[in-house]
Amino acid sequence: MKNSLVTIDNSHMHYVAFGQGDKKLIVLTGLSDGLATVKGKALVLSMPYRRFFRDYTVYMFSRKNDMPRGYTIEAMADEQARAMESLGIDRACVLGVSQGGMIAQCLAIRHPERVEGLVLAVTAPNANDTVRTVVSGWIDMALRGDHVALMVDTAEKMYSEAYLSRNRRLFPLLARFTKPKSYDRFLINARAILRFDARGALSRIACPTLILAGSEDRVAGVEACRELHRGIPGSELYVYEGLGHGAYEEAKDFYDRVFAFCSGED
Repeated sequence: MKNSLVTIDNSHMHYVAFGQGDKKLIVLTGLSDGLATVKGKALVLSMPYRRFFRDYTVYMFSRKNDMPRGYTIEAMADEQARAMESLGIDRACVLGVSQGGMIAQCLAIRHPERVEGLVLAVTAPNANDTVRTVVSGWIDMALRGDHVALMVDTAEKMYSEAYLSRNRRLFPLLARFTKPKSYDRFLINARAILRFDARGALSRIACPTLILAGSEDRVAGVEACRELHRGIPGSELYVYEGLGHGAYEEAKDFYDRVFAFCSGED
């Protein structure tokens, strides 16, 4: 297990790494990175990836610490490529989740030499109407400093009703322990999502691509995965029926599917 950072210009990018294989998997996380980075969390974050440990070294990255106002998804992708270069990672399979999936799209478009396989999970090719409505609402909650509302609404948008019925009462309590000192990082990340649109460049993604989505996604929208599938030549699409934006947490076979795809298994 490794908790470390890589230098990007006058800032740093936290990352964790685990596993001992020669193959590389890069994991790019979602908007939650705006509230808390991966710093110091290698052990807990490694748990879903245990199957990867023998064959892969898995790297999970946060965005850099000092994020400028007006920061774009494209700039995040360019800096991710630089981070890979700094760490000697020539090529990797890339798993991008939610906002991380947007960054992953740009990484494959702008730096195709770095991406040998692409997994896009619960993400969208642009800030469609659903994305725009949801993220704008979260921005308003953050500006008000209403962290309980932000965390409860996030959970309600992410999870299936079955999951919510078991855990709904816990969300307000957990929110009280997760409020950041500042929402600046969250707001910069969120506003970058609202400016994102890769639809015109999806055809430039040439690597094998797997798209994983939930049929009830109330964050990315239910049609986003199909738009990605139509736009990326030769891409595969799998939709978890009855699950939403949190399919990567709720689906028991999610990481098995990622492993099989990256490893070239049928």
